[in-house]
Amino acid sequence: MTSDRVRLEREGPVARLVLDHASTMNSISPLVVETLRSMISEAEKSARVLVITGANGNFSSGADLSPDRPVGQKGVDAGLRLETHFNPLMTDLRNLSIPWISAVRGAAAGVGCSIALSADLIVASRSAYFLQAFRRIGLIPDGGSAFVLSRGAGRVRAMEMMLLGDKVPAATALEWGLINRCVDEGKFDAEVESIAAKLASGPTYSLALTRKSAWAAIESEYAASLALERKYQCEAGNSEDFIEGVKAFREKRPARFVGR
Repeated sequence: MTSDRVRLEREGPVARLVLDHASTMNSISPLVVETLRSMISEAEKSARVLVITGANGNFSSGADLSPDRPVGQKGVDAGLRLETHFNPLMTDLRNLSIPWISAVRGAAAGVGCSIALSADLIVASRSAYFLQAFRRIGLIPDGGSAFVLSRGAGRVRAMEMMLLGDKVPAATALEWGLINRCVDEGKFDAEVESIAAKLASGPTYSLALTRKSAWAAIESEYAASLALERKYQCEAGNSEDFIEGVKAFREKRPARFVGR
């Protein structure tokens, strides 16, 4: 499945969404959001892991601010497309039933930064940088930025990124706890493929419940988190993957998980 700015590729159980619009460094328009949401839904139905990345040496420069877009004008509601497009996209990614990886080269700016840092696992090349560019145009960070940054890097560093709007290199992002890997360019693709393969071969049913549990944990109090873990453990314990996992353990062989 393809469009002129984003394409969906499949390689076995791994689905890969590629932002591809070189002239705007893979900016994201409302139409791109609609395409992404459709492709994410399609991938979720058949793949066991999703990778989101960008072509042309960049992840994404953020929201499309091309001259034909009605922004920067009096009377235009700059928050409307958050309500109608970007917030539903971020909710789709949060609620995915399969794990997902962001594979980041070059710029991850604006809402592109928000998307990249919302992944379950974030792999960045040393060329990558993360930029909260909103202050440069007089807007506030969106796409869940304040939430993700404050919980990932802490309030003080989140404030630095959002208020100063400086580029944060991949190595610094790793030090701050915002990403999982900072990889040399020559090893980047292999690292992403290795992680994707490991996730795809895992017990994806329980991994989906793990995702839900982790998101709930950062959104709720401790007691509520314990209660949710108990609920999800019951569901995981009734899965075919759990039966296979225990059987494989007892038989001292690798498990053959099926994702249900």
